[in-house]
Amino acid sequence: MKPRIFAPSRREVLAGLGASAAGLLGGGAAPVTTTQLALQARPATLALRPDRPPAPIWELAAVSHLGNIHLRRGDRCEVTFRNTLPVPLAPVWYGLNGAAQADPLRGRAPTAPDATEISIVSIPNAGTLVADFRLFEDRLKQPARPLPVIAEETSRIAVDRDEVLLIEEWRVRQDGTALPPGQDPKDTIPLYTLNGLTSFELSASAGERLRLRFINGSQRSVLAIKLESHEVQVMALDGQPAEPFPARNGALVLAPGARADAFVDAAMAAALVLHDGKEAHPIGRLAVSGQLERRTPLPPPQPLPSNGLPEKLDLRGALRFDVAPGSPGAGWTRTANFSTISAPAFTAKAGRTVVLAVKNPAPITTIFHLHGHHFRLLDRLDDGWKPYWLDTLAIEPGQTQRIAFAATSPGRWLIESVVTDWAAPRLVRWYGVE
Repeated sequence: MKPRIFAPSRREVLAGLGASAAGLLGGGAAPVTTTQLALQARPATLALRPDRPPAPIWELAAVSHLGNIHLRRGDRCEVTFRNTLPVPLAPVWYGLNGAAQADPLRGRAPTAPDATEISIVSIPNAGTLVADFRLFEDRLKQPARPLPVIAEETSRIAVDRDEVLLIEEWRVRQDGTALPPGQDPKDTIPLYTLNGLTSFELSASAGERLRLRFINGSQRSVLAIKLESHEVQVMALDGQPAEPFPARNGALVLAPGARADAFVDAAMAAALVLHDGKEAHPIGRLAVSGQLERRTPLPPPQPLPSNGLPEKLDLRGALRFDVAPGSPGAGWTRTANFSTISAPAFTAKAGRTVVLAVKNPAPITTIFHLHGHHFRLLDRLDDGWKPYWLDTLAIEPGQTQRIAFAATSPGRWLIESVVTDWAAPRLVRWYGVE
């Protein structure tokens, strides 16, 4: 079948070029590079229980890359997406800002079965990204895996190794098969993998500085991952640089879809332990041997280069809106029923600061994800913000969190909401920046 080429609108092209130019100016980078990336949605298997055959799953795979996908801030990426699965799907990019990204729900249909689509994705920011088709979970016949993507900084970062650690959760039946989310998990057990393995080992030399990109690829669970006996220095959250700070007790708490980049100086063998709020699960280990020889010691970790997000936000002149994720009768819908003809959650003029009071009306923790923009988590009195940017937030029952962002990307953008219950549906609304 002849590939279907997605042609962005003139506004999207201009916005994408502007985002790329801003990224290049901010990072002092070289001219824009066009990178070819071939992705495929396809069936696969994963060994979840040693006493059972591998479980059938679906995955988004990079057929043009060996190992992890490495792009570069400022790249222009031509993505060829092949859908070999029996339902319409499209990759959704998490962690990218800017209107030039390929968004399958903003007025264009996902890719049909046995079809190919070509689209252009600009990479305006460095960071840990995720490409994923699980937004369409109402259509999924099998549980699915996301695809980590590394967007590298334009300057060298002082680390010896750069490793992705993808955490995933599964609901596994007695026969070893796994259940997609959105269904009753009765008669299943929870199981967790790290980089697709139930027991993962990362080898390093003593003295190596590791950049560990943790991704909570789970669909419903807030998870804590801990590297024992090491100081874990948090350098970035959700793909955006943070003011470096040590993880409390060496543990990172991540909402579903959240990412954290951490620097670790390998010192000794240590366990990687996952906690799901109920019990601890040893999921892997850091194996340390030998000693890395260097001419000069590495300096203390320095902040990662900025992606050009504003240093300050105008909270006094901000537009303010209330958002209640998943609230009945408030316009939230499953992705299969979504249309931008529906009323937006809010609209804002480009260039304005937006403050959202996000209240969780559900009796359990709700996950809130904002597409198109990263946000600051405000202090209780709106007199400041945390020293990092986020695109994903876990909100406890009855709690209200206030967030702020600069509305710099014109377009219609999704908001995702899902409660931390395997059987619960994923819901969406949209907001507009004009």
